[in-house]
Amino acid sequence: MTESSAGEGGTRWSRVRQLSGDEYAAHFAELARSGCDVHGEASLVAALLSPGARVLDAGCGTGRVGARLDELGYTVVGADVDESMLAVARRTAPQVPWHLADLSRITAADLDGARDFDLVVMAGNVVPLLAEGTLARTVSAVAALVRPGGLVVAGFGLAAEHLPPGCPVTPIEEYDAACDAVGLRRRERWSTWGTAPFDAADGYAVSVHVAG
Repeated sequence: MTESSAGEGGTRWSRVRQLSGDEYAAHFAELARSGCDVHGEASLVAALLSPGARVLDAGCGTGRVGARLDELGYTVVGADVDESMLAVARRTAPQVPWHLADLSRITAADLDGARDFDLVVMAGNVVPLLAEGTLARTVSAVAALVRPGGLVVAGFGLAAEHLPPGCPVTPIEEYDAACDAVGLRRRERWSTWGTAPFDAADGYAVSVHVAG
C-alpha cells in the first residue's frame, strides 16, 4: 500500500503510514500464513505478460509484488520513495534493482537507464497515496517509461473502506483523464485483481491502459 510521489509537503502515504517496512512485511506474512492470497497483483500481471517481460513495480513498497514477479521469471525493477520499505525489499530480493525515486518526476536516469518497460504496475493504492496535485504529472512520467504498446496497470480504492485511514479518494474519472492526456488508452477495468467485472459500487478499480 505504499507509495509514491513526493511533492511539496510529501506524499499522502507519508502522512497516513502507520507501520514501518518491517511491520508492513510482517503483516503480509501473517496474512499469507492464514491462507490469504497475497499475490493477486502479481498473478494478474503474469496473466497479461509472458515470463521474461520487463516490469516496473512503481511504488514497490516492501517489494511484495516485484519479488513475486521475479520468482515467476519476469525482469523486474522497483521504485519507491519510502526508504524503510525499500530496505525490506532489498533484503527480501537482493537480485532485483530497487530504486529510491519520486514517481511524479521519475525518469530512466533514476532507474540506472532502464526504460521501455513492457508493463508498469502501480499496486497497493499507489494512486490515491500520491502527493497532492501530482496525479497528472505522475501518470505522464510513468507512461514515458513504457514502450509503445506496453501496459500501465493500476489498482486502487474508490471508497474509504478500501483506503488507509485518512487517505482521500481519488475519483476514477481523474485517473482516466490523466491517462487520456498522455495517450494511454483503456483496455480493461475490473473491480478486483482477480478480474471480477467492474462495478463502481464495489469501491475498487483495477485498470489496464495501453501506451500509444
